Amino acid sequence: MLYNLLVSHINSCYIFSIFYNVIVRSGIAILLSFSISFSLIPILIKYFKYWKNLAQPIRNLGHKSYIAKAGTPTMGGIAIIFSIIISTLMLADYKNIYVLTTIFVMLSLAILGLIDDYQKVTKKNTKGINATCKLIGQIMVSIICCMIVNYNLNSEIANHLIIPFFKKLTIDLSIFYIPFALFIIIGSSNAVNLTDGLDGLVTVPIIIVSFCLGLMCYLADNAQYININHLQILHVQQASELTVLCSAIIGASLGFLWYNIQPAKIFMGDVGSLSLGGAIGIISVISKNEIRLGIIGGLFVIEALSAIIQIYSIRYLGGKRVFKMAPIHHHFEQIGWSESKIVSRFWLLSIIFSLIGLSSLIL
Repeated sequence: MLYNLLVSHINSCYIFSIFYNVIVRSGIAILLSFSISFSLIPILIKYFKYWKNLAQPIRNLGHKSYIAKAGTPTMGGIAIIFSIIISTLMLADYKNIYVLTTIFVMLSLAILGLIDDYQKVTKKNTKGINATCKLIGQIMVSIICCMIVNYNLNSEIANHLIIPFFKKLTIDLSIFYIPFALFIIIGSSNAVNLTDGLDGLVTVPIIIVSFCLGLMCYLADNAQYININHLQILHVQQASELTVLCSAIIGASLGFLWYNIQPAKIFMGDVGSLSLGGAIGIISVISKNEIRLGIIGGLFVIEALSAIIQIYSIRYLGGKRVFKMAPIHHHFEQIGWSESKIVSRFWLLSIIFSLIGLSSLIL
């Protein structure tokens, strides 16, 4: 809104012209969303912990650290999502269909996650709403958004899929693209949700992935000014406005991380993890980086696969477990790794995956 207002008055004041620059607005978005998130979270902590006693139910995994976690408030994702939406509406073009679609995904999945979190804290169990109901909600939101994005994308690239590390190789999925895009968005949402199991574990990877996606959205929109022959990327007009949104995710997540590093004063909750996962999923679909998301977000893929493998091994291998516990970060806890060791190592893995993903732009 602020961006649209300032641009409309550009003729009356030359300094307003700097707001045409996406990079400038992205930098401001980081600072603004960080400030809002950093300021709002202490209020949520006080409200949830002392006034409403809305603490996260903790599974007893046999660690002393989990005893200390009891009573820690959850739903910190409220501050993250609020900060992102406010910053984006102020600094991005709020008329941009891709921005509006991503905000719709975030807000819808945040509401779904909020309902899930509220049931957990009020009923004092770790299950929340029925898994089938949650999946149906995710599917409905994803279908709406995929149809909107597919309609607005250039028909020449709408159903195309880039294969990283294979120059100029794209696959036209035709009628199968929408189901594939649904899988990306829903899978991303649930994978991020599964990763959110230790203090600070999911926040840094979200920041890293958001940076990579923001960069790729900027490149996708400005492909005509770049030597496109040296980059494996498709031209998506107006995608650079999502760079501002990705920057807002970075800032809001940094503000949250201040309070979420071990020992966490507040947890993100499903309201944050489901919505942020859905956001990076839809952004990858819009910018035509669906498979590349699986690389830069490799940590999320590993966490999700470990849970899937565990479920199927128990079901089809006579109750045998591949991991001591899933998702895989709990496996490392069970073999004696400290929480800080797991988190720091997983952060490093996330950095490595992001570098591999970015390298696929030019290799």
